[in-house]
Amino acid sequence: MIATTMDTTTMSGKDVRMASRSGEFAQPTSGAAPDIVQTNVAILPKDLAFEFLVFCQRNPKPCPVIEVLEAGQTEAVLSAPGSDIRSDVPQYRVYRHGELVDEPSDISDYWRGDLVTFLLGCSFTFEHALIRNGVHLPYYGTDKNVAMYKTNIMTAAAGPFGGPMVVTHRWVPRERVVRAVQATSRFPAVHGAPVHIGDPAEIGIEDLSKPDFGDAWDPQSDDDVSMFWACGVTPQAVAMASKPELMITHSPGYMFVTDMHDEDLAVM
Repeated sequence: MIATTMDTTTMSGKDVRMASRSGEFAQPTSGAAPDIVQTNVAILPKDLAFEFLVFCQRNPKPCPVIEVLEAGQTEAVLSAPGSDIRSDVPQYRVYRHGELVDEPSDISDYWRGDLVTFLLGCSFTFEHALIRNGVHLPYYGTDKNVAMYKTNIMTAAAGPFGGPMVVTHRWVPRERVVRAVQATSRFPAVHGAPVHIGDPAEIGIEDLSKPDFGDAWDPQSDDDVSMFWACGVTPQAVAMASKPELMITHSPGYMFVTDMHDEDLAVM
């Protein structure tokens, strides 16, 4: 794939999808199409779909459901008309029996008529709200990624699905912590308020310099506070723990960008 030099902040959701489909867009989607809802992707065989839906229902913080595509359906009709879930994500991950076997930019070769797609809310959706409230995100709109960590917070199991919650980490100035909680609480459909603030060791993270996914970031000042939000990469951790025969996801940080506006999902 070719790394993009586009100004992602001026792109629409459709622009991002079309550029991903053509191979022109090949970077994390943080900062792309601001004010537009981004989603995580989890694709499973139909015989596992009901239990995975139950898993999402039992774990709404890391797995808030935006849309479910029926078996074999490739277009996200409600959230992104004209889309093709097989090609409109910049990078995918393919797991077989819990093992990562491929990271393609197109999953047409893996597509089957029995595959059900889940689009799950993503915290990239509320990042511009954090920026408006004085929180600096050094990776925003760049080819770098947010830091993601597995935790000791266990999800509520459903059928074969269960495992640790994954979280995203952001440094927030101490005087902006309350505003960050308020700003993100308005968006429960994209993970909402943080699940932890402060010492990462309390949720099983031993070293912030070694994220399980994404890029590590240093604080901007000694007054910065660690804040952690539930992350839609959790299904990938679940895939490794529960080992389904086939599971296809987005690559962490490379999201499916819809046509929905973030305010469509906001609560007052």
